[in-house]
Amino acid sequence: MRERGIEAVRAALEAALHPPALPVMVATEDHVIPGPQGDIPLRVHRPTTDDRAPVIVYFHGGGMCMGSNHSFEPLARHLAHHSGAVVVAVEYRLAPEAPPPAQFDDAWAATTWVAEHAEQLRVDPARLAVVGDSAGGTLAAAVALAARDRGEPALACQVLIYPGVDRDLAAASITRYAGAPILGRDDVLYLNELADAGQGLPDSPYRIPAYAADLSGLPPAIVVTAECDPIRDWGERYAERLRDARVQTTVTRYPGLFHGFALQSDYLARGRLAVAETGALLRAKFAHPLPF
Repeated sequence: MRERGIEAVRAALEAALHPPALPVMVATEDHVIPGPQGDIPLRVHRPTTDDRAPVIVYFHGGGMCMGSNHSFEPLARHLAHHSGAVVVAVEYRLAPEAPPPAQFDDAWAATTWVAEHAEQLRVDPARLAVVGDSAGGTLAAAVALAARDRGEPALACQVLIYPGVDRDLAAASITRYAGAPILGRDDVLYLNELADAGQGLPDSPYRIPAYAADLSGLPPAIVVTAECDPIRDWGERYAERLRDARVQTTVTRYPGLFHGFALQSDYLARGRLAVAETGALLRAKFAHPLPF
């Protein structure tokens, strides 16, 4: 990525064709909501006519530096299809043009807007989950921490798909899979440099959730990791800490897969299984809410 440059990487991601035969939605709607520094585009994928369906606020991946509601629409639609929930995809501002904490601020604003406008969106605010892959998983974890700290909105679940929740470059997986496809060690370093946008090293758990001293009182978690991912250990260690804090946590490592597999699940048999299993777990949690 460093050799290609972020603009070229962004352009390639946005130019990628959507797979054929994506799950059909009852409706897909675009909204624009006010954010802390301008409008935030939302794309709402509705898989059901149920006016009290559960709702997912979804944050796309891309290292905080790339991605959009368009490029990550395949994953958003699959999540809606397999979970039975309305998916509200958030197009947050990107670094380095928008320095941190812009990404978290937009994620938080979108989540609170969805909770406050549940009637308008025709969704059940009591069954609200935050879901993200990669950098989006970082944002989902951060929003869950902030919701606990600030007392609202109530979240039913957090789903962290190969999340970038840490910065520990001494993690064993960073070394073992330094040359992995899609995301290697230098890609991690490059994206972190861009994501920091000259603001210095992050010290807030709302930017790096692993920096939180206390993970108790958080919503149930579904953590998904890939065996051949340099940041695999970050997600799995965070899952262990959630478990030790008595947060109900499901963690699944998919063997042989690499970072970013969920976006490519139409082409990977184990990726299709992973997204379907994640959606099924969400469907079960929505059907049987667990007070915590």
